Amino acid sequence: MHGGPESHDVDAFAPDVAAWVDHGFAVVRVNYRGSTGYGTAWRDALESRVGLTELEDIKAVRDWSVASGLADPDRLVLEGGSWGGYLTLLGLGVYPEDWSLGIAAMPIADYVTSYADQMEALCAFDRSMFGGSPDEVPDLYRRSSPITYVENVSAPVLILAGENDPRCPIRQIDNYITRLAELGKPHEVYRFDAGHGSFVVEEQIRHMSAELDFAQRFTGTRTEGPSPRTA
Repeated sequence: MHGGPESHDVDAFAPDVAAWVDHGFAVVRVNYRGSTGYGTAWRDALESRVGLTELEDIKAVRDWSVASGLADPDRLVLEGGSWGGYLTLLGLGVYPEDWSLGIAAMPIADYVTSYADQMEALCAFDRSMFGGSPDEVPDLYRRSSPITYVENVSAPVLILAGENDPRCPIRQIDNYITRLAELGKPHEVYRFDAGHGSFVVEEQIRHMSAELDFAQRFTGTRTEGPSPRTA
């Protein structure tokens, strides 16, 4: 799942997609409602139903992938970064039976806490999507927050988090991880000393290795070799 949400995937080479394909995975990329490139009505369709609208599109593509024979329903990975990481955690809770595992990089995990800690420009963006702040429309934020549905999560989840992330701050991710641990949900965490991702190539390679290793272990396709560092 791409980030943004105001972004979109294009039919062009992407190194992360190539890495998944090289390791034997079929990759489906979804330009869900909220993506750019399809007009303002498509882009703005998520307003007031943030996250849930996008998930309807993702689930529709998921169901098509299974029905068409492209995807194995017993080995389905939901993966994304930033807004895609948010949709991953939300999807694992809202549609827990649809996914075999999830991988969320730099996600929004606890929307109210994220709003409290994130940069002001993103708070303004959130107010425009939700029609107000968490104090003004608390039910909408609660309905769209992954932590609301954490008790439903059944698939193993890997979370990658930057210690100094101003866009998806670490405290709200820690809140979600704490709840996973309290509930005994299978999870792993990869922390790195940077912000919203890393510009260091070696660190980017470690991120990709951590994701692939996790996916291979929990889909039964793991190759021999050492596991990356997780904590």
